[in-house]
Amino acid sequence: MILVLENNELEQIVTVAPITHTLPKNPNAAIEIPPKVKQHLGLDGERSWIILDDFNQYQWPGYDLRTISNTSGKYAYGFLPPALYLQITHKIVALHQDSLKPTPRD
Repeated sequence: MILVLENNELEQIVTVAPITHTLPKNPNAAIEIPPKVKQHLGLDGERSWIILDDFNQYQWPGYDLRTISNTSGKYAYGFLPPALYLQITHKIVALHQDSLKPTPRD
């Protein structure tokens, strides 16, 4: 998750950078998630990238969001290591200095 805001109805609106197994079309606009981080978060062993030029925005928790298996309503996998988080935020700022346009998903 990148940003959480409340709208006038006090609903939480989140902006997220999608994660994909598909090799990014623009490698300069993506960051590969290191295998050690994926393991720490309990994700699969396939290569994955965080896409930093195509954000999604929706009301939390979102219609297509699924809970973590074997949990009761838990969505959060955990925190990213600070160094990876900083790398992501710096790259987002560099890519979107002029504008940031999330894609509405509701």
